[in-house]
Amino acid sequence: MVRAGGASWGRRAGLAGAAIGAVAAGVAVERLTVQRGVRRSARLTLDAAGPYGTLRGTPATVEAEDGTALYYETEEPADGERTAAAAGDGVGGPTVDPVRIGGTGTATAARGGSGRDGSAPDRLRRLLRLRRAAPPQSPAPTVVFTHGYCLDQDSWHFQRAAFRGAVRCVYWDQRSHGRSGRGPVGEEVSVDDLGRDLKRVLDAAVPEGPVVLVGHSMGGMTVMALAAQYPEYVAERVTGVAFLDTSAGGLDGTSYGLPLPAAGVRAVRRAVPGVLKALVAQAELVERGRRAAADLFAGLVKRYSFGSVREVDPGVARFAERMIEAVPVDVVAEFYPAFEAHEKTAALAAFDGVPALVLAGDRDLLTPHAHSETIAAALPASRLVTLERTGHLAMLERPAEVNDALAHLITRAVTGDDGPPDEDRDERA
Repeated sequence: MVRAGGASWGRRAGLAGAAIGAVAAGVAVERLTVQRGVRRSARLTLDAAGPYGTLRGTPATVEAEDGTALYYETEEPADGERTAAAAGDGVGGPTVDPVRIGGTGTATAARGGSGRDGSAPDRLRRLLRLRRAAPPQSPAPTVVFTHGYCLDQDSWHFQRAAFRGAVRCVYWDQRSHGRSGRGPVGEEVSVDDLGRDLKRVLDAAVPEGPVVLVGHSMGGMTVMALAAQYPEYVAERVTGVAFLDTSAGGLDGTSYGLPLPAAGVRAVRRAVPGVLKALVAQAELVERGRRAAADLFAGLVKRYSFGSVREVDPGVARFAERMIEAVPVDVVAEFYPAFEAHEKTAALAAFDGVPALVLAGDRDLLTPHAHSETIAAALPASRLVTLERTGHLAMLERPAEVNDALAHLITRAVTGDDGPPDEDRDERA
């Protein structure tokens, strides 16, 4: 027999699991604004045959230091000047145009098919035309994409679609995420652990040649941890780096957009690890609560993932929701403390002089824009791109603009450009 108090706790734990799991994942607090019937229809369509996250490469695994299987996929460039496969695979949603790599190994075109304005910035087109005629100073790199917390490699769907066949790419799932193996159960994960995991993937997937590292959110922190532990690798192999919606440290002072005074935010942050542990003890109940509160959970995801909530395609919103809801609450709990402890500002020095992109949404509530400004200030060769009315999942919300910026970075990595003029370092799109 279950007492009323126990039942009440169960209901509270289930709802708390939905809310806190979402907040900790990079998501949280508002119902979807499309009609419920439309949203349900989009969800059913996407779950049945949704194209997002269906692009696959050549699979492989490598073991982390503790034996955890790390899954990655490799996509090779096409011969000659064939372009990437067309990416018009949205369910009535956004599409992106392919990126083309010319015979010299330099990016010769990068066009966005459906950003806010449906085209790449004119300045970028001019720059890429100039680069087309310039002789390459290094071979084309392998671009390695590292995803964020409670996501997986499929979060790079639109980048994968645009760059497919144009340049060698590696996509991998961080431990306990996606298709990678489950890390040791109950053990907290540090960002340094993730940096060592990335090194294992790099050694296996890119044993030689230049590398461009791309990291989103926790993935950017993973890249910083790699630099902190293997600065000689960065000096010898890395020819470009991109930090998307991430932080070098100081996340313990972030409010996550909560309407509370500073003292209240600090109190909530102190309580979260303990609450997560309590939820792990009721994991099955919490997961049932998340499923029962599907509409609420979808609203939480949308609020903290996107900056222009009303404009996000329902299929894309459902795609993000599906990735996040696939992560068990115990994994959420094991990773969360790492962000409070994360401090890698000093590690950025390893990328000094390397062409760098720092990209952020101006409405990112999880890694606010000021964190990207701090990273850019530490990297004189960086280009800071701010996407207006954009949230934490910029690569899904503004894929065309993100692809343009990455193509620009790869061009710089190939040509050896050490950075844009000072007046061009900060851009808003």
